[in-house]
Amino acid sequence: MGTILVVDDNPQNVDLARFLLERCNHKVIEAHNGQEAVDIASKRPLDLMLMDIQMPIMDGLQATKIIKAKENSPTIVTLTGNTMFSDNDEIMHCGCDGYIQKPINPRNFPNEVSKWIKSSVYHLPS
Repeated sequence: MGTILVVDDNPQNVDLARFLLERCNHKVIEAHNGQEAVDIASKRPLDLMLMDIQMPIMDGLQATKIIKAKENSPTIVTLTGNTMFSDNDEIMHCGCDGYIQKPINPRNFPNEVSKWIKSSVYHLPS
C-alpha cells in the first residue's frame, strides 16, 4: 500500500491514525509539528500526508505552503476539527488537497483516506 506521514502534535490522534492505517497495510511515519513534516518530506517520497493545522513550532498551513512549493510534492490532506467555510478556503488556498474532519471516526477514516490514495482498497478487519 502507501507510505503516509501523519503530522499531529496530539499523541492520541497519531496513535489512532497509525493503528487504523497500519490495519490497512500502510506504512506510517509520524511528525509532531510542521517543521518535522517539512524535513521528512524533503528527504523521502510520500504517498500522502495527513496534516493537522494547529501545532507548535510551525503550523500545518505554513508547512503545507513550503512542501507544495517543491516539485513532486505529495498529496496533503488536512486533519481539522474546525470546518467553518472560511477556514476551508484558507486550507485550500495554502495548497491542501482536501480535509478530513476530526475527531477521527474509526469506521469512516479508512474510506476517507482511500479517496486520496486511489490505488488502495480498504477493508476494515473484523
